[in-house]
Amino acid sequence: MNIKRLFPVICCVVLLVFAVALSGLYRKTPEVTEVEKPAVTTVKNESKPAQNEEMRGLWVTYMELNMAGSADKSEKAFREKFEAIAGKAEQHKFNTIIAQVRPFCDALYSSKYFPYSHILSGTQGENPGYDALKIMCEICKSHKLKIHAWINPYRVTLNETPNELADNNPYIKDESLCLETGSGIILDPSNEKARELILNGIEEIVSGYDVDGIQFDDYFYPDNIGELDSEQYAESQSTLSVEDWRKNNVNKLIAEAYLTAHKADKNVEFGISPQGNLKNNEKLSADVVNWCTVNGYVDYICPQIYFSPTNPKLTFEDSLNEWCGLEFAENVKLYVGLAGYKASSEADEGTWQSSSDILSQEYKVCKSNKKVSGIMLYSYASLADRGKSDEMNNLIKSFG
Repeated sequence: MNIKRLFPVICCVVLLVFAVALSGLYRKTPEVTEVEKPAVTTVKNESKPAQNEEMRGLWVTYMELNMAGSADKSEKAFREKFEAIAGKAEQHKFNTIIAQVRPFCDALYSSKYFPYSHILSGTQGENPGYDALKIMCEICKSHKLKIHAWINPYRVTLNETPNELADNNPYIKDESLCLETGSGIILDPSNEKARELILNGIEEIVSGYDVDGIQFDDYFYPDNIGELDSEQYAESQSTLSVEDWRKNNVNKLIAEAYLTAHKADKNVEFGISPQGNLKNNEKLSADVVNWCTVNGYVDYICPQIYFSPTNPKLTFEDSLNEWCGLEFAENVKLYVGLAGYKASSEADEGTWQSSSDILSQEYKVCKSNKKVSGIMLYSYASLADRGKSDEMNNLIKSFG
């Protein structure tokens, strides 16, 4: 055989094999999705808790921080109130407080973008004379507690609360930023300026305060939205269905909120606490499956699995198994929200009255589940409720 004559052929074969191997190395499988995904970028948070460090969070609502009904609305009185909250959280072995600091497009801190909350003074826009978030950060650190700033991104009013808005409330300044729904007023998720306002508020908190995290709660598009945003949808000229268009509007905010928080402080965590019934989130245009399974949306997800173990409609374990059935992205942690407020109540068709260790049982289920990195309890008031004391004591004992 004439080797010289075959040499060009051999070279071509070798080059072809090399090209195929190289293309296989760099080929990416295209993602198929019903919703246009915004560009997302994973941020490595070097100071996140280790995977085996358990989250024991305690939600503190704006109602529990309320000073409006107090005769004494001073800074001293607020400090005493929050000192008691943090002290009880530490005593009961919680390690993180999730404090609601922006409930109605207002702020429990000094903000360039939002009016002071009526929660502090009784009147939205009135300066209470102190910065409540700064105080909460200081007190949490003194008790060796982490603090996540809990904000409701879209809500301006809900069922006529607050009943009067300040002159510098975003809705009063520019009604075009908002949608008026059957249950209240929200910032329009499709409005770019509204989204920018929310992101500016996140940057303001993370840059200006010693917080460990930012958390969104479970209010996105209201389920009674109807055709209120039909004009915006038509103007968008989107090729998506209106349902997927709404999802995409929310997804843009979530991805940008994640980046904004980490740009301001790479060590801060961004998380969301959606509804516990996985399917119900569809009604709110909350694309929770993507948030859990695609890097670049959240650092953690904490579904509110507020069901008893024997709830006839949906049990705690059935709901938890649905969430655990998702293929979580490597950098996304799963926490579980527990319903302290339902303890010993008639909720879930009276099934919370069957025993005084339901929360303890649910905590142990979470503890034994390798996909779960901790729990958050709703809310602080349940710790102080004498009617729930047996249930709370059993839960605290199970912390070890």
